Amino acid sequence: MCATETKTKLEPTDKQDELDNGWLWKRISSFQIDDPNAPLPFSARLASENGWSRNFACRVTEEYKRFCFIAITANHSVTPSDEVDQAWHLHLLCTRSYWDGFCTHALGRPLHHSPTRGGAEELNKFREWYMQTIKSYERVFGQPPCDIWPRVEERFARNRGFLRVNLENFWVVPRPRYSLLLRKQH
Repeated sequence: MCATETKTKLEPTDKQDELDNGWLWKRISSFQIDDPNAPLPFSARLASENGWSRNFACRVTEEYKRFCFIAITANHSVTPSDEVDQAWHLHLLCTRSYWDGFCTHALGRPLHHSPTRGGAEELNKFREWYMQTIKSYERVFGQPPCDIWPRVEERFARNRGFLRVNLENFWVVPRPRYSLLLRKQH
């Protein structure tokens, strides 16, 4: 889980704010995260590291840009979906692209990543921030894609037990879903 605690306006209060948000979105949406000359561009690496198709990774990258727009313009703290968070983590590793290019030129300011400190109180805080993020997304962009922005219950239920595994050394076999097996027996 992660979030950012930016606090600025989402709804423009005057024509200048509306114009500023339009220019901000134009800068964010046109920012090229993929380096076309790189042997392993951002979207290919994002896909590879997460077991996604390249097309899905490109969609996640676009949702990551939408999240960043909300983070900068929302009047509340925000939390991304897990998929968007994976894009954010990878982009943070590309320090020149993230800090010098994206934050400086597209966002116009730093956007820091703040992970959870753990515990029930933090979980509740991030759940609330995620719900606020979804509401802001809906106001700005419409209905978010559910395969990238799941319901809050799903977003926070499935993140337990993640472990980074080298697939060249280990097989990963999915755990059977006993509740599904029990239903089929009855």
